[in-house]
Amino acid sequence: MFEKVNPSHPDKVADRIAGAIVDLAYNNQENPKIAVEVLIGHGKCHIIAESSVCLATSEVKDLVKRIAGNIAVDYVEVPQDKHLADNQADGFKCGDNGIFRGVPLTKEQKELARVAREIYAAYPTDGKYILNGERLIICQSQARSAELSSKYKNAEVNPLGDWFGGTDVDTGATNRKLGSDMADSVTGGGLHGKDLSKADVSVNVYAFIKAQETGVPVELCCAIGDEYIDGKPYDEIVAIAREFITDLGGFEKFAEWGLV
Repeated sequence: MFEKVNPSHPDKVADRIAGAIVDLAYNNQENPKIAVEVLIGHGKCHIIAESSVCLATSEVKDLVKRIAGNIAVDYVEVPQDKHLADNQADGFKCGDNGIFRGVPLTKEQKELARVAREIYAAYPTDGKYILNGERLIICQSQARSAELSSKYKNAEVNPLGDWFGGTDVDTGATNRKLGSDMADSVTGGGLHGKDLSKADVSVNVYAFIKAQETGVPVELCCAIGDEYIDGKPYDEIVAIAREFITDLGGFEKFAEWGLV
């Protein structure tokens, strides 16, 4: 059983905005320290960023408009906590306490990820999809249910009928769809709106990649300040995550679909 949401789901719009702000920070500083939370809905977008680099409010508003349309933006930026900043002063060290899990994707999870991308390519609007064995549920906004039913003949399509979704109907918040982004690898840490020093990003990505490569589950834990995880220097873990996210096109692109 697996649920997937697409990049236009309100929660994913929030993730994408947070990711785009992290991209902006990396454009301004080689290794910024930043954590971003976004709440969006009904014509308003509230953003709080704890950041080591000052970002122009005008640039933040421009990227919100590009992703979410012409809505009111409330942007608050504060310095990163001194203890957290000092932890990274002389090189990458684990940026948080946490537990992390990487689990190989199942055939069902891979299939729903494929279906979700296929539908979104045709209908780039708010949507959510569930696969439970043979049962496929498709909820796709701004689409003709009859068209989807003709293509996905055994699916349950838009149980309440044709509908309009998006942030005018529902609110979105960062890291609220981790099940969609991580499948069985989900733990307590959120993937989005954070720089690479944060274990929630780098260790989660590393554990997921290792699980896919080895075919066996990976479980890791760390304490803030740890210099080694899974026998590797933390800066090596960061480098692996950096390459993965860079290959996708950056943190905003990473936020579109997550790890799955």
